[in-house]
Amino acid sequence: MPSFAALGNDLYTGRRSIDFIGRRRTWYVVAVVAVSLSLVSLGVRGLNLGLEFRGGSEFRVLHVSDQSEARGQDAVKAVVGAGAQVRVSKLGSDSVRVETDKLTDAQTEQVRQKVAQAYGVSADKDVSTNFVGPQWGEDVSRKALTGLLVFLVAVALVIALYFRTWKMALSAIVALVHDLILTVGIYALVGFEVTPASVIGFLTILGYSLYDTVVVFDKVRENTDHITSTVKRTYAEAANLAVNQTLVRSINTSVVALLPVASILFIGTLLLGTGSLKDISLSLFVGIAAGTYSSIFIATPLLADLREREPELRAQAERVSRKRAEVAAEADAAVEGGLLVAAGVGPADGENLRVEAPAGRGGAALAPSTGGSASGASRSAGSRADGGPGSAGDGSAAAGAGHGQREQPKRGGSGGRNRSGGRRR
Repeated sequence: MPSFAALGNDLYTGRRSIDFIGRRRTWYVVAVVAVSLSLVSLGVRGLNLGLEFRGGSEFRVLHVSDQSEARGQDAVKAVVGAGAQVRVSKLGSDSVRVETDKLTDAQTEQVRQKVAQAYGVSADKDVSTNFVGPQWGEDVSRKALTGLLVFLVAVALVIALYFRTWKMALSAIVALVHDLILTVGIYALVGFEVTPASVIGFLTILGYSLYDTVVVFDKVRENTDHITSTVKRTYAEAANLAVNQTLVRSINTSVVALLPVASILFIGTLLLGTGSLKDISLSLFVGIAAGTYSSIFIATPLLADLREREPELRAQAERVSRKRAEVAAEADAAVEGGLLVAAGVGPADGENLRVEAPAGRGGAALAPSTGGSASGASRSAGSRADGGPGSAGDGSAAAGAGHGQREQPKRGGSGGRNRSGGRRR
């Protein structure tokens, strides 16, 4: 879209600007509320752990004509009892998966026959059984947690070395933790089942969120290079410009990434039912959206907060403020002076001009007038000359004297001629 491209160009050049850094307290409040809701939903509802994490027996039924969940639940409870915990989920358009607690071999065979009878399929050909112990899920959880910790430490070290400041590393880690908590909270709130595929999605979003944050940080470093030797803008303003310059790129990248993930989520949820596609796509969708938000609204404002506490940047910000105050004062003085001149009250060009005729010539001096023009000086040249009664000369002679011209002698006048223009004293 041309308008969107024009907006991106204006944001990059600085003609338009969104004050992300100046409104950072607002973004902090939004982030705190979102994280708090995620933690509350996680504590109240908890995660819907899959069979791989809690352990139990699984029955997969193929070629069914009716994917009713009630049929599977009734078949299991008929063997185990009414207190059995049964989960029935759809797989595609003609299969179901029935999950329950750990069963004995005899119970497993009885449930298999009952499930086949309930869905009208062959127990030998269309019903498969599987048992997963909780130890497998514990191993997966432990390895995932270990991988997460190693990833965070490695990321912190790489960012600190690359950008030469631990504050960027800390800001990036805070954004990553924000994304993880938000994604897990959405899982708890929606009730989607957490499977090994979901864990893979959790780890995948870390890389995407980190990538977006590093791109913004790289632009921040470019804009703030040698920032202490200039008074053009403060560190916060330079960081805000970097966010604006990368905003369109972040939006485009996120949209391009979210569209296929949303398609997979739609297909996995509505068309294929529960499965790996659904599990991994939800975590990717929420994580990508949260990563884009955190790189703009969390990581960069937090970095600006941490860096502005440094003494050098504080002193630089004060110099910028003083310089802007001086420029504003000069602009105000110039505007005020221009208004006075336009009104005919203030000093005009040539107010201090004073021209004196050479000695022995009849030129009178130009003196400033109250009106700020040379006409007053011409009029003042007609004042009385030194020591002569011929001070009552005509107006033309006075005007001539004002321009440094010699007075003409009067016919029939008094005996003395006034040849030199008198100076005003």
